Amino acid sequence: MDLRSAYSTGTLRPSQVVDDVLDRLQVRGDDAVWITVTPAHELRARAGELERWTPAAREASPLYGVPVAVKDNIDVAGLPTTAACPAFASTPARDAGAVRRLRAAGAIVVGKTNLDQFATGLNGGRSPYGAPESVYGGDLVSGGSSSGSAVAVAAGVVPLALGTDTAGSGRVPAALNGVVGLKPTRGLVGARGVVPACRSLDCVSVFTRDLADASVALDVLAGPDPDDPWSRTGVPVPVPDPPVLAVPSRLDVDEVFAGDGLMAEAVTAVMAAAVVRAGGTVDLPLAPLREAGDLLYGGPWVAERLAALGDFLAAHADEVLPVTRGVIEGGARFSAVDAFRARYRLQELRVWADRLFADADVALLPTVPTTFTRAELVAEPVARNLVLGRWTQSTNLLDLAAVAVPAGTTADGRPVGVTLVGPAFSEDRLLAAAARLVPSPTTP
Repeated sequence: MDLRSAYSTGTLRPSQVVDDVLDRLQVRGDDAVWITVTPAHELRARAGELERWTPAAREASPLYGVPVAVKDNIDVAGLPTTAACPAFASTPARDAGAVRRLRAAGAIVVGKTNLDQFATGLNGGRSPYGAPESVYGGDLVSGGSSSGSAVAVAAGVVPLALGTDTAGSGRVPAALNGVVGLKPTRGLVGARGVVPACRSLDCVSVFTRDLADASVALDVLAGPDPDDPWSRTGVPVPVPDPPVLAVPSRLDVDEVFAGDGLMAEAVTAVMAAAVVRAGGTVDLPLAPLREAGDLLYGGPWVAERLAALGDFLAAHADEVLPVTRGVIEGGARFSAVDAFRARYRLQELRVWADRLFADADVALLPTVPTTFTRAELVAEPVARNLVLGRWTQSTNLLDLAAVAVPAGTTADGRPVGVTLVGPAFSEDRLLAAAARLVPSPTTP
């Protein structure tokens, strides 16, 4: 992050950065990106505190003076956690584990960002606080559920934001706003203080404007969380150079891109360029990924959302958006037998993924098949939402890591994104492969 060098040379101070952030927020106005902003006097007090740190403390703090945004299903002490449902709101007394790590590294928490209610959705429009528009304009959806965090970074208000990712919520909005979205291995970043969607699959994710910043953020965030029973550690996988790439040999426009020919043309060009830069290729079958992904909303894992929120829904059904309530309550139709049968099939698909990554180092996929406008999502909220997650929903179920990166635009100016996927604990490999294989276009 450029701030680090500016701070070290004394050409910039945290108080100046805070004033700049406040100015940017005022200029953007009510853009539906933020649910709660930290009061200006508290931001300035935090900046003053940081300016009193010793030079040694500043140097040892990789996020010193960096303003960050936090998705509003992640606890920030003293700010309400709403999960985009006012009736659910409460004000925590302590930070989530991830937020605590950010603060310890010198970050300044600017506020809480909008999301699809209860992190259920991939479009960014399922919120009583409004539907942020993509920075590309044209009424394009911002993507969800971490909509506000992605837009906050893409719009230049903050250089770093936290999201969450269960079905693609840290990658779909990255693609639709031209930023980097890093979804770590499940459990690598502690999820204590995160409102659960599917607790066994939830991840804290990271949005930045470039890969280097994502790496810095992950170094801060990763590590054991004794308060999170899903926390885990593993051995980082090697980083080959150049990597062997798994890539689909056939990209059917209807199957892969939901009939979007311009998106197909753009992504095909990105993949062809990546193949040239790779150290070899293997074929990536798409059917197993699609089957695994369909288990998330079409199988018993949707019941895990009901397990987390069933009591609240029973008491506050009328205060939850109908589309959100319908998705969550749909979990009641699955039995324990259904759950075990799906778990057995998922284990077979995980073995398939293990074999894939025995031959390939990383896989390359489109992040989203196509784009939609906010009006199109309102007209058909469920089917089109599932389209957006077609190639992201399998990742956590298969216990994989992923990084979504911007890859230019379609011929008609819409954002294009691709995702590199790898085995658990392959974050370093994925970041290095993304830098080598995919050019970095400028976000508008």
